[in-house]
Amino acid sequence: MHRLLLTAVLAASSTLAMANGFTLSSPEIHGTISQSFEYNGFGCSGLNKSPALKWSGAPKDTRSYAVTMYDPDAPTGSGWWHWQVINIPAAVTELAADSGALHSTLLPAGAIQGRSDFGSAAWGGVCPPQGDKPHRYIFTVYALKTDKLEIPADATAALTGYMIHANMLGKASFTARYGRAK
Repeated sequence: MHRLLLTAVLAASSTLAMANGFTLSSPEIHGTISQSFEYNGFGCSGLNKSPALKWSGAPKDTRSYAVTMYDPDAPTGSGWWHWQVINIPAAVTELAADSGALHSTLLPAGAIQGRSDFGSAAWGGVCPPQGDKPHRYIFTVYALKTDKLEIPADATAALTGYMIHANMLGKASFTARYGRAK
């Protein structure tokens, strides 16, 4: 039931974002995620690189952005947060490939990464259990009404998400899939 509700909400928000002209895309991901974006650990052996992302059409009063990547299919009961970037300046409309590296120098000035469910403030690549059907990975950019989210450096993904949603003017998402053979 919760999964159906989440799917309906995501579909509605994606449609709303598209109707308003706010869009998010990646020149490196087209429906299926490649192994270069797979985590390197927990039994996975990818390159753990974050993809390049680009967005346009944000609401006119946008003062900053946040970007997240989430797996609603992770077998945790609550999904899995793979990436959170906040305090992206309003003039920025893209993130470079591999900007999610730990202590990245590729992030825009002022942007910071929140803690993923892997436990670090960095991109944590895709890593579904072997043999699971391909998981959905939802990439989202949020247009925010504030220049900066004031959260502790060790904030949980839930707290960061709360602050994002409390300051959201709009959002745009796309979903890609990734699975590992048994």
